[in-house]
Amino acid sequence: MTTLMVQGTTSDAGKSTLVTALCRWLRRQGVGVAPFKPQNMALNSAVTADGGEIGRAQAVQAQAAGLAPHTDMNPILLKPNSDIGAQVIVHGHALGNMDARTYHAYKPVAMAAVLQSHRRLAAAYPLVVVEGAGSPAEINLRDRDIANMGFAEAVDCPVILIADIDKGGVFAHLVGTLELLSESERARVAGFVINRFRGDLALLQPGLDWLEARTGKPVLGVLPYLQDFHLEAEDAVDRSQAAKPGEALRIAVPVLPRISNHTDFDPLRLHPQVDLRFVGPGEALPAADLIVLPGSKSVRADLAWLREQGWEAAIRRHLRYGGKLLGICGGLQMLGERLEDPLGLEGDAGASEGLGLLELVTRLEPDKQLHTVQGRLCLDDAPVRGYEIHAGLSRGPALARPAVRLDDGRCDGAISADGQVLGTYLHGLFESPEGTTALLRWAGLGEVQAFDYDGLRERDIERLADLVERHLDTARLRSLCGL
Repeated sequence: MTTLMVQGTTSDAGKSTLVTALCRWLRRQGVGVAPFKPQNMALNSAVTADGGEIGRAQAVQAQAAGLAPHTDMNPILLKPNSDIGAQVIVHGHALGNMDARTYHAYKPVAMAAVLQSHRRLAAAYPLVVVEGAGSPAEINLRDRDIANMGFAEAVDCPVILIADIDKGGVFAHLVGTLELLSESERARVAGFVINRFRGDLALLQPGLDWLEARTGKPVLGVLPYLQDFHLEAEDAVDRSQAAKPGEALRIAVPVLPRISNHTDFDPLRLHPQVDLRFVGPGEALPAADLIVLPGSKSVRADLAWLREQGWEAAIRRHLRYGGKLLGICGGLQMLGERLEDPLGLEGDAGASEGLGLLELVTRLEPDKQLHTVQGRLCLDDAPVRGYEIHAGLSRGPALARPAVRLDDGRCDGAISADGQVLGTYLHGLFESPEGTTALLRWAGLGEVQAFDYDGLRERDIERLADLVERHLDTARLRSLCGL
């Protein structure tokens, strides 16, 4: 059994990217490899083949490895529902909500679950490539650590340390991280990778030479900054947007405090005929053809916040002028008449009035609905696929006009009688080219160009593997992987 771990000097240093790249590169070598992240804190998640829930990044890494996502690839998932608390998901299923102190006390139990999953993967695959979380040098998190060096020490695996030069201070990040590790932890760092470099590598070489002399650790390579590159975000919302032609369909998405699965909108952000804008706090909802209410981990709290921003009035004005409105998962629940959370699953127990745009009531239940589904959109009978992750069950007359008829015989969501408002529980709806075309036509786009999002994602995973081959020390990598 061989395990290799990637840790980063900071969040967003490139850990997810490098693990994805290594999984595809190793698959090209004919090596059976599985991705693994002991503990993930993210609101972007995916449904697995075994009916559980894991971080979205691990689902992408599974694709790179040529595998179906499995709950053992991310045994602990934390989904924040407040500034000090989160829903704790163990082996794919929600255990309950914990504040930070309660979870800290729970960590020894969580570590047992982590090691159990790792043992199963290690028994099934020749190689496990592990992604750390945040930085291993966060002093306040080192006690009972299960996400970084605590895990590496427990399974006795080598570690690659990656840093982002685009942030600046890359040598300070690497040397400072090593200085804050224990002697045994420093010893297991097998080398460095520098990420997102732009410019002449010869000008960087003196710094690389100094780093190797200072630390006694090799630089395994320098990865260049990739232009026109897309990999689904682990959590952070990317609000950058390339300019689109004036005739592009305008879509606005409010960025709620607990927005979840915003990767739903990646196919739209990248579509050549769509100008999608994420709208943040303090900003006015812009004129748009379509407003999309996204998923939320705390639907009632996020709906109250939406109202505080003045966005409810803007949504009603948008509808009066003939605009279209789409709600996905939590967004669907907001469109109804009432939201009930009697058990306090997403915050304080109670109920809230919805926007009243669809005649339905949603009640949160303890058992979360986790399904991968296929069906046909009740617009142009277009085939769609996606996944459901929700605790709410919706009931009401609006559901007699469903948005999607699923292949398993169920119906999903609703369309208003006037056709202006559509709601669905399906995440990943826009990854289906036919479904995207039908929804963009519904929103007002005349001739819709075909756009292969799956092909684009696969292209960029291949580009990452190419970078490993061209820019990293593959002989050292093979040795670290036990090959």
